[in-house]
Amino acid sequence: MRLTILGGGGFRVPLVYGALLTDRAEGRVTEVVLHDLDAGRLSAVARVLAEQAAGVPGAPAVTATTDLDEALTGADFVFSAIRVGGLEGRANDERVALAEGVLGQETVGAGGIAYGLRTVPVAVDIARRVARLAPDAWVINFTNPAGLVTEAMSRHLGDRVIGICDSPVGLGRRIARVLGGNPKEAWIDYVGLNHLGWVRGLHIEGRDELPRLLADPDLLGSFEEGKLFGTDWLRSLGAIPNEYLHYYYFNREAVRAYQQAERTRGAFLRDQQAHFYEAVTDPGTRALDVWDRTRAEREATYMSENRETAGAGERDADDLSGGYEKVALALMRAIARDERTTLILNVRNRSTLAVLDGEAVIEVPCLVDANGAHPVAVAPLPDHATGLVCAVKAVEREVLAAAESGSRTTAVKAFALHPLVDSVNVARRLVEGYTEVHPGLAYLK
Repeated sequence: MRLTILGGGGFRVPLVYGALLTDRAEGRVTEVVLHDLDAGRLSAVARVLAEQAAGVPGAPAVTATTDLDEALTGADFVFSAIRVGGLEGRANDERVALAEGVLGQETVGAGGIAYGLRTVPVAVDIARRVARLAPDAWVINFTNPAGLVTEAMSRHLGDRVIGICDSPVGLGRRIARVLGGNPKEAWIDYVGLNHLGWVRGLHIEGRDELPRLLADPDLLGSFEEGKLFGTDWLRSLGAIPNEYLHYYYFNREAVRAYQQAERTRGAFLRDQQAHFYEAVTDPGTRALDVWDRTRAEREATYMSENRETAGAGERDADDLSGGYEKVALALMRAIARDERTTLILNVRNRSTLAVLDGEAVIEVPCLVDANGAHPVAVAPLPDHATGLVCAVKAVEREVLAAAESGSRTTAVKAFALHPLVDSVNVARRLVEGYTEVHPGLAYLK
């Protein structure tokens, strides 16, 4: 099989290739095509992949190209992991928002809207090209904001585009581990939007063990989300929220922490990765070792401001291994080999959540087979979650409308309607600020 990775010069590509190296079954990936607009980044990542493959029999062949049509033609699967505007764009997203006193995180609030506005037109162009050049390919979307971008692409690819995120998987794994269960055998009752969901039950051998966790303060406070949100709040909710909901439930504290930080997360990653890409240009450097060290630092500092605000301490060692690449490959294997499995994915709602229309992309457990991902029936959300999901989905729809029409007025509306932007005037200034720093938003008139 031929796998094309868009954003192939991205820092996390070696995670995907490393996982491919352990796959020895029939119907496995034999060719990986890396596409990126930056030839230097492509070269750096290709060096890392070559070192990963050294001595591995039958390692997938790797080619690199800056020609998008060439990369897509003949693909069986396409992993879309692009970052429009690069990490400099993310740093600007954060800076402009924080100057207005609102959150600038890349998928939540003002930062997520800005990122979506400049990413959706590019993602739509990719979707149209896939439909033309590789109509039988499956697109697995990594690009953030994952739910929004997946929905934009689904308007051209239907159910052949599926969004993934490792946050729900990591959350379920932590809960199962605390409860003494095998994460691979647990059923996670999770529902919401990308980076906006809740675990409402975790079934081990047919029994929901979440009530036992919620009833035990010591057990509840022993893992990442318990430390991050506090046991009293989790017991009040009667559920375990995705870690990104910390930006909603403790917004003032998160904004203050980001404003006081020496650098924003985007600025940290921009500087860190610039050092990595420069270091691996030295032919005497072992690129894989530099990548390993850089990745370890990246994972250890993930959401550090939020953990500091909550007094949650350092991340547990078991949470530093990532996991999105495992979700992606499990999805790809299930489709390619008809190896039926259950995964939490971003797919079109159909009739899963009655409060949203059938085309809305949601994040829920799905049964996956050769015909794609099929969302399972879930119980209705509680009122507090329904309100938040509907509000954020309405914002996503305004972002899609603005990206399609180029309407500056609609873009302002998207910002103003978000629960974490508290003023129409702030929304107007955000649009002014973002259009000044992002050439990719010049289409807004």
